[in-house]
Amino acid sequence: MTMTQSMQTLALSRRQFLVGSGGIAIGVAFGVPALTGAQRAQAQAAGFSPNVWVTIAANGSVTIVSPASEMGQGTMTAMPLVLAEELDADWSRVSVVQAGHNPKAFGNRLFGGAMATGASRTTRGYWEPIRLAGAQARLVLMGAAAGRWNVPVSEVATEPGVVVHRASNRRLSYGEIASFATVPDPLPAVTPAMLKKPAEFRLIGKDVPRIDLADKTRGGATYGIDVRLPGMLYGAVLRPPVQKDRPVSVDDSGAKAVKGFVKTVQLPYGVGVLANSTWAARKARDALKVTWSNDSPARRYDSEAIGREYAELAANLDLSKAGVEVEKHGSGNAGIKGAARVLKADFLTEHMAHMCMEPMNATAQWHAEDRIELWSPTQSPTIAAGAISALTKVPVTNIRINNTLLGGGFGRRVDPDFSIDAALLARAADGWPVKVTWTREDDVRNDKFRPLVAQHLEVGLDAAGNIVGWHHRLSGESIYARAAPGLFKAAGGKDIPFHEGAENNYNLPNMLIEFARLERGIDVGFWRSVGGGYTKHAVETMVDEIAAARNMDPVDLRLQLLAKHPRAQAVVREVAAMADWKRARPAGRALGIAYCDMWETHIAEVVEVSVDRKTGVITVHEVWAAVDPGIAVLPKNVLTQIEGGIVFGLSAVLKEQVTFKDGSAVQSNFHDYPILRHAEVPPITVKLIVTDNRPGGVGESGLPPVAPAIANAVAKLTGKRLRHQPFNAARVKAALA
Repeated sequence: MTMTQSMQTLALSRRQFLVGSGGIAIGVAFGVPALTGAQRAQAQAAGFSPNVWVTIAANGSVTIVSPASEMGQGTMTAMPLVLAEELDADWSRVSVVQAGHNPKAFGNRLFGGAMATGASRTTRGYWEPIRLAGAQARLVLMGAAAGRWNVPVSEVATEPGVVVHRASNRRLSYGEIASFATVPDPLPAVTPAMLKKPAEFRLIGKDVPRIDLADKTRGGATYGIDVRLPGMLYGAVLRPPVQKDRPVSVDDSGAKAVKGFVKTVQLPYGVGVLANSTWAARKARDALKVTWSNDSPARRYDSEAIGREYAELAANLDLSKAGVEVEKHGSGNAGIKGAARVLKADFLTEHMAHMCMEPMNATAQWHAEDRIELWSPTQSPTIAAGAISALTKVPVTNIRINNTLLGGGFGRRVDPDFSIDAALLARAADGWPVKVTWTREDDVRNDKFRPLVAQHLEVGLDAAGNIVGWHHRLSGESIYARAAPGLFKAAGGKDIPFHEGAENNYNLPNMLIEFARLERGIDVGFWRSVGGGYTKHAVETMVDEIAAARNMDPVDLRLQLLAKHPRAQAVVREVAAMADWKRARPAGRALGIAYCDMWETHIAEVVEVSVDRKTGVITVHEVWAAVDPGIAVLPKNVLTQIEGGIVFGLSAVLKEQVTFKDGSAVQSNFHDYPILRHAEVPPITVKLIVTDNRPGGVGESGLPPVAPAIANAVAKLTGKRLRHQPFNAARVKAALA
């Protein structure tokens, strides 16, 4: 999503500083001036000063709030580190706590002020606001110290955890200042121009250990699945075999016979049971006999037939049939009509599941006066709270969400369905907490799948091989129409996550991108890299086809088409050098390259592959990647995320697929939904190119170049173009035949 924002000078009142206004509240409270006398005395006795972003204890320890969900990407270290940089905190004295659901204070501007994590927007969304929060807190400390010393604030400075007045050689630690400081009103103004320059960074760009890893490696970390509460009941939900069918009648006599059964709970979308153990709940759930409405629009959903339907619509360029204009440059597709040569290609990408290692789960409890407390490994507390409020009519202000660690998210945990399960079953539990844990089969068959997507791409070339027209058309089920209908409507029917990545940095004077939506009843959702996992497959393989048509090296063509983007050229050159692109490979092996420009990050990847022509099995022998994310907050963590994205991409493009028959998912677990195994992961080398540009997103950046790089390598090796993901053995064998 593209958002243009301006950051104005911050000159807030003390109340605005503490309470917040708009999407982000910026503040630190010292001396607790807003509390009553008794509360202040209690807080001072404890040695703490409560605040929005930061708490400083009398002993000098600093606690910083982490606003985003930690799902293995390192945000719980990176965002507090960014604040600590501008606060000039002593990182060895810093501890981190997860923010509660308070979007007014901790919302992400790139999500419209909601608390949500995904789309590589955490660092990009908080980068400036959280730095301003740290800088303003530092100014408050400096002002308090200057006041104590009766010197101008311009004469004081900070060292890690200390305010100093060098002229008199006086020093006050942050802890000492916290014991007497009050928040000035108005607060000192802070502007982006006052923030540190990259050359001044003391913490940003250094490889500090991630604060979540110690507990994770020792087994002490608390994920949603680890939550235990006194008197807890356990729930399980029977969902319909076909999405959107509803329960019409329920025979729970078999469930009642299960030892430990407590209650049957009718739900709008299924039937739940409560029991005194997870196993009893599942056994009772499985004993239910339910008559379903059998009126779901998805009942006739068949992957193969739907794929053909989507492909036909994608290739039909008559806009009167369906479609919205996503982006247009120059004369759009008009240049194709007079082209000397037109290249055409059709692509299809199958559904995929998320397969998070921690199955979907949540725990909820209803308290008096319709107050709900939820413990959930959610990527979006705001979406979870809103969905629960809509179903229960309980105000969002009465819903408290405790966001736990996530055992994998990948976009799946943006959706609130598992949190809704817990909330609705807890409503029927007479005040006892209820924990719901999905089985793997629940997880696979009721996922919010990566869309099944058809793409048609046409490119016109003039007599010299120059691109004179580019027409990219996508068809499938909308993500936003279900998950964010307001955004879908506001965008005029565009579905930004669905078709993101079709736009690109290449010099295309005439370009048209279109999205043609067909509703067929299967819920699709956000899947790591979202649109980029398939749009870049189409874009980057077409670039290679153009190179072949012009008898050019694919690296040279990319450098030519990226002439206006030196950062892009740099990663392409670097990865070619890393892989020794020009060197001849052993017989039966070839290299492929691809570039991605999404999330304000530039990345290029090269793969070396071989193909067993008898079996159709592709083997990836090595992967090289060069990435420019701008400023790297935690460099080693950036490398780790890129590596993870590459592995995720390899698994997706070589193995993963969910198929539907008569509206039901065929796959159910790892036995029929294989993922990449450890022994199949090739050597991966990632080089980080740090620049002084704003940080880009990296959690998803490693994935999009994988599929096109493999496809381009296979084409170089065999002369055959792979355009149907995943590239499983049967599909490759058929293509080679």
